[in-house]
Amino acid sequence: MKLALGTAQFGLKYGISNISGRVPLKEVSDIVSYSREVGINYIDTASLYGCSEEVLGGINTSSFNIVTKFPAMPLCDTLPSDFIQDSLTSSLAKLRQESIYGALLHRPMQLLESYGPQLYSELVRQKRLGFIKNIGISIYSPAELDLLTKFDFDLVQTPMNILDKRLASSHWLTKLKEKGIEVHVRSCFLQGLLLMPKRSRPNYFTRWSPLFDVYDNWLAEEGISPIQACLGFLKSFPEIDKIVVGVESLSQLKQLISAYKGETINIPAELNSNDIDLIEPSRWKL
Repeated sequence: MKLALGTAQFGLKYGISNISGRVPLKEVSDIVSYSREVGINYIDTASLYGCSEEVLGGINTSSFNIVTKFPAMPLCDTLPSDFIQDSLTSSLAKLRQESIYGALLHRPMQLLESYGPQLYSELVRQKRLGFIKNIGISIYSPAELDLLTKFDFDLVQTPMNILDKRLASSHWLTKLKEKGIEVHVRSCFLQGLLLMPKRSRPNYFTRWSPLFDVYDNWLAEEGISPIQACLGFLKSFPEIDKIVVGVESLSQLKQLISAYKGETINIPAELNSNDIDLIEPSRWKL
């Protein structure tokens, strides 16, 4: 199964459609247990996801491949090697793991700074020591993938969804697979925006009403749910290795799995945007 369990909601209130806040510990345990039962064996987390790593460390995740992300290196007297070592040690301790499947840089453009080569060298060293199986980067825009001309990575995590097709249209999705790099896609629901009915979308998105009208009308005409559309679209790309999805409850997870079992879906060409004020949630003014 290509689904991977995203855990931002385990450590903080995350997502524009999240009305219930952080997921209770008992619910997290149920979600993780059910994920294991249905064949989901990847968990995505980050040190910046509140107490997500600690929560995962408190339950049985031994059978999962865990990918975590390191924050931006502070611009002070910290040595790059110390930063990577300290970040890794902290994450392993919180997760209660001796090693992890993947470690990603959350701000990979720091690699282009004067200390960048040292950051990269320490990641490689920790991989060689066996504490990390795969090193990689978490990006916001395909433009950041130009880093791959200077550095070798095993894994890339990137946004992609019905409205944000930049990874495919830039041909980077194909290039990544040609390079043998594992591709994990996040933001498949655009932080839940693509699952919200028209009446619930914040006023900020009014300027894109014509685009959302196309989306809403297409869903109605095809008789499919937003979840089916979003997952079916990503399933149509064999180059994608994992689709990271976050849930707030066990019932949501079961709904996602049911939708995932559906067919791949072809999306109308007009359902597309390169407007970063829409497709990059960090720019939303809500």
